[in-house]
Amino acid sequence: MPSSDLKLVRKRSDEIIFRTPEKEDGSSVWRLIRACEPLDENSLYCNLLQCDHFGDTCVVAERRSDGEIVGWISAYLLPDDSSTLFVWQVAVDESAQGQGVAKRMLKSLLERDVCGEVETVKTTITSDNDASWALFRSFARSQGARLTDEAYFRKDAHFDGAHATEHMVTISLPEAARSAA
Repeated sequence: MPSSDLKLVRKRSDEIIFRTPEKEDGSSVWRLIRACEPLDENSLYCNLLQCDHFGDTCVVAERRSDGEIVGWISAYLLPDDSSTLFVWQVAVDESAQGQGVAKRMLKSLLERDVCGEVETVKTTITSDNDASWALFRSFARSQGARLTDEAYFRKDAHFDGAHATEHMVTISLPEAARSAA
């Protein structure tokens, strides 16, 4: 192939900051999730509520240069177990992929005071979502943590055959990782 046919592709390397979302971020989060297949889309109203009511346990990644939201994690502490953080969705815009944004968002979330008692991180992942498996396995390794999984929401029993089985992934954080956060 002639060198004139080659195109250089550069990822944006602008500084990315991680912050608590505000309700004004809801529509940007909604658009980001819609652009990040295979994530399930929620209603705009759901994302507004996540930003407003659950902001303490959610994260937006924002490009400092232009204020664009390029990453999102929605999570919450289990109502009956404040030592368990459930991660609902992780989204990273294509322009910010390959920079470790998702793992850095997760780490920044666990460093918040509201997550000070978290001992366990849980999420559900379908067997074919390679990006999510890679993220959570990498995160567990970086924390020196143990990752386990088991089928949880089953295709036929819970989704009427219309959605793949979701596996409950559990990351048990070691004491050292909890103290460092």
